[in-house]
Amino acid sequence: MCARFGIGGPGAQEALNRIGFFVAIPALLFTVIAKADLGALLSAPLLVQAAAAVICAGVFLLVDRLRLRVTPSEATVGAVAAGYVNSNNIGLPVAAYVLGNASAAVPVVLLQLLVFAPITLLVLDAQTSGRLSWRFVLLQPVRNPIILASLAGALVSGFGWTVPAVVNEPLVILGGAAIPMMLMSFGMSMHGSRPLRRGSARRAAATSALIKAALMPVVAFALARWAFRLDDTAVLTTVLLAGLPTAQNVYNYASRFRTGEILARDTILITTLASPLVLLTAALLLG
Repeated sequence: MCARFGIGGPGAQEALNRIGFFVAIPALLFTVIAKADLGALLSAPLLVQAAAAVICAGVFLLVDRLRLRVTPSEATVGAVAAGYVNSNNIGLPVAAYVLGNASAAVPVVLLQLLVFAPITLLVLDAQTSGRLSWRFVLLQPVRNPIILASLAGALVSGFGWTVPAVVNEPLVILGGAAIPMMLMSFGMSMHGSRPLRRGSARRAAATSALIKAALMPVVAFALARWAFRLDDTAVLTTVLLAGLPTAQNVYNYASRFRTGEILARDTILITTLASPLVLLTAALLLG
C-alpha cells in the first residue's frame, strides 16, 4: 500500500534498504551478538545446519553451471538464498511455539550473522566492484557496517564486557527497526512487479526455492540422523530450522549491491508460502 500510494516518495524503498543496511541492521546485530553465547556455535546441531546450508548452496551453483548460467553475482545471491534461513523473525517464534525453546534458533542466528553474512557481503562486494585483489578483500571488514557490528558484538561477548546502558539502549531502539524496515522494503518491491516472470530469473528463483524448501530439510535430516547420530529431539530441531523460508536479509543484500534482486525476492516469496506445509510435515513425521 505504501508503494502503491507513493507514501515516502519514489525513493522510499531504496532509503529503507540503505538505512537498514548502514544503521538498523548493524545495531540489531551488535545488541544480539553482544549478549549471545558464542560457544553455542560449536554444537552438533549447528554443524548440521552449516553443512546443510553449504551443500544446498553448492547444489545451486552446480545447477547454475550446468543449466542456468546467470551472472556470477546473481549466482551468489541464488546460492545464498538456497541455504540462508529466516532464523530470526520466523525461526525464533517457531522454536518457541513448536519446540518450546526459543533459544534453539539462536545458534543459527549467530552462524548466519557471524559467518555466512560477512562471506556473502565480501563476495558480492568483490563481484560487483570488479576488484579482486587480496588488499581489497582484506579491507572489506573495515568498510562494511554489518561485518563491523558483528565483530564488535563478538568481542563484547567473548571478553564478557558490559555495554553501558547509555550506549546500549539507543542501539536496541535502532535495532528494533531493522526487521520492520526489511519487511517493508521487501513488500514495496512487489508493487509493479510480476513474481516468477519469464526469463532466467524465474528459472533461477524456482531452482533456489526448490532446493531451499525441499532439499535442505532432507539434507539436514540425513546429516542429523546418520552422520551426526543426534537424538530425536535434536533431529526435529535441525529439520524444522532447515525448513524455514529464505531470510529477507538476502533481498536486502541483493538490493544493496543491485544484483539478483528479482531472484532473491521470488525465492523469498515462494519459500515463505511453502514453509507452513514444510514445517507441518516435518513436525508430524518427526514430532
